[in-house]
Amino acid sequence: MAKKVRRKPDEAEEEEAFEFPVFDEAGFAAKEFELTTAVAIGAGIAVVLGALAWLATAAGLPWYLPFGLGFLVVIFSPYLLGRLRRGSSAYTKGDWAGVLALEFFGFLALWFLLVNLT
Repeated sequence: MAKKVRRKPDEAEEEEAFEFPVFDEAGFAAKEFELTTAVAIGAGIAVVLGALAWLATAAGLPWYLPFGLGFLVVIFSPYLLGRLRRGSSAYTKGDWAGVLALEFFGFLALWFLLVNLT
C-alpha cells in the first residue's frame, strides 16, 4: 500500500490555535460564596433537626417519629433555601445533592451521637 504524501500546510490553510474562553472570576467567586452560605444554612438545619430528634427520643417517642420529621424537613429544605437565598436558582443538581446529603447525614449523625452519649 502506498504512503500518502505529506504536504506542508500553507500559512493560509493553517488552523487557528485553540484559545481558552475568558474565565469569569467574579461570577465564580459569587457562586462559591452563595454555595458556602447554603451549606452553612444546611448545617444549621442539621444541628437543629438532630437536637429535636434527640429531645423526642429522650421524651420516649418512638424512633420513627423524629426520623420521619427529619426526613420531611430535609426534603422540603430546598424550598426554604429558595426563600432565604435569591441566588439559589443558580444551584445545579449536584449542589442541591450536596446540601441535602449534608443535612440528612448530619442530622442522623448528631441524633445518634446524642442518643449514645445519654
